[in-house]
Amino acid sequence: MNQQTKIRHALTVTREGDFAQWYQEVIAEAEMAEESGVRGCMVIKPWGYGIWERIQKLMDARIKAAGVDNCYFPLFIPLSYFAKEAEHVEGFAKEMAVVTHHRLIGDGKGGLVPDPEARLEEPLIVRPTSETVIGAAMARWVQSWRDLPLLTNQWANVVRWEMRTRMFLRTSEFLWQEGHTAHADRDDAMAETLRALEMYRAFAEDELAMPVIAGEKPENERFPGAVATYSIEAMMQDGKALQAGTSHYLGTGFAEAAGIQYQNREGQQALCHTTSWGVSTRLIGGVIMTHGDDDGLRVPPAIAPHQIVILPMLRDTDEDEALLAYCEDLRRALAGQQTLGEPVRVLLDKRPGKATQKRWAWVKKGVPLILEIGGRDAAGGQVSVLRRDRLWREDGKPDFAGQARDDFLARAAAELEDIQLSLHAEAKARRDANIHRGIGTLAELAAFFDDKACYPGWVELGWSRPTGAALEEVVKQLKALKLTIRNTPMDAAKPTGTCPFTGEPAVETIYVARAY
Repeated sequence: MNQQTKIRHALTVTREGDFAQWYQEVIAEAEMAEESGVRGCMVIKPWGYGIWERIQKLMDARIKAAGVDNCYFPLFIPLSYFAKEAEHVEGFAKEMAVVTHHRLIGDGKGGLVPDPEARLEEPLIVRPTSETVIGAAMARWVQSWRDLPLLTNQWANVVRWEMRTRMFLRTSEFLWQEGHTAHADRDDAMAETLRALEMYRAFAEDELAMPVIAGEKPENERFPGAVATYSIEAMMQDGKALQAGTSHYLGTGFAEAAGIQYQNREGQQALCHTTSWGVSTRLIGGVIMTHGDDDGLRVPPAIAPHQIVILPMLRDTDEDEALLAYCEDLRRALAGQQTLGEPVRVLLDKRPGKATQKRWAWVKKGVPLILEIGGRDAAGGQVSVLRRDRLWREDGKPDFAGQARDDFLARAAAELEDIQLSLHAEAKARRDANIHRGIGTLAELAAFFDDKACYPGWVELGWSRPTGAALEEVVKQLKALKLTIRNTPMDAAKPTGTCPFTGEPAVETIYVARAY
């Protein structure tokens, strides 16, 4: 009997059996989020929100270190603001939620309807993104070259009325940060665009343990109204790509529409060059699909609300008091240590219930280290340690390691750092093994993705960078195969050969994949 048949996993659905259903079960069993009663919107539960708070804290530190100040702008945006930027509006028009009335009245049948007398003079858009409203503020704040660069960011919620929704990945309402900056010239704005891209790349790799490819999106994938869009792309365990963050150079188009201009050193009026960049709660979906296994979530220690959970094996006897005292002393000793640049986050779970049941609840949540401690452990100065990234022994039993308390305390911080590195190394090895090369024609590309027996992954191709009608034809070809161009890697070597779509000489490298 092989190892796989010996193991009784915590989830009822495996990744190999049904990846989409597995994803939903991880969210439910890890108590990440639940349906809200509003189509496409979710309730983020404490464990899921705790992970978002960790992401927010670590990302906010990086943003502020770059000299960017946090602000807050209104949830409601006048329709006239969007009307100034036709291309931007067209890109979001089908997703906009609109407020038209400010009061309800009874309908005479026990229900409520909008009061016809309370129609707004101008409809308000529930923000899908804030370029327009922030642009209006920038036009007031920027007068002279001395006011530049203007670097702002806000943490907020946005609403995009999605047709097909999936928790964390694509919801009608989601949480994010959006940076918006104004600059005197193109070079300074481009430097900020690429700085934000690198910030996202480093954050994904270092904090999320999620390997990504940073690069420029093709013309057809640009943010509405942008001159250039850059992204970080991550490979999920089912081989699909996830756009995990974007950074946009907006040129002077938004500045012209909003009137963001300044008096330069020569006393002349000039338009600002603007940027925008953002990441969202979609990152949590990426973490689930990058690191989760058939027992639930595995959370990288850097973003785990609790890095270590201590489970005393309480028996409702007089011995429990001594056991709890031993566990509390251990908790204090761990909390006094540093790992990954911060104090260790440790929880003593004193809730009533069997330790084994609580263990599996924390396994499904993905806590990096779980300690089970019984009366004999306390009497003998021992701990029993379970690493979430190495859950099973070869005999199919949980891989608990008995250790002396002091030995564990000496290694705990390094153990968490090792888990962080181990999760990243595992994900990177899987991604690199599933980037496929050597496909030179459209027929070969179609055959590769039609082969249901193979792990789909991504395909690296040469690209002639077509525009206009030629690009539109390529997009049609890709759409027929349910594929998209993810990006052109920033560090890719110049390719040789021809573009499989146009037959023209390749000028850059692209990644093609199915995507979320």
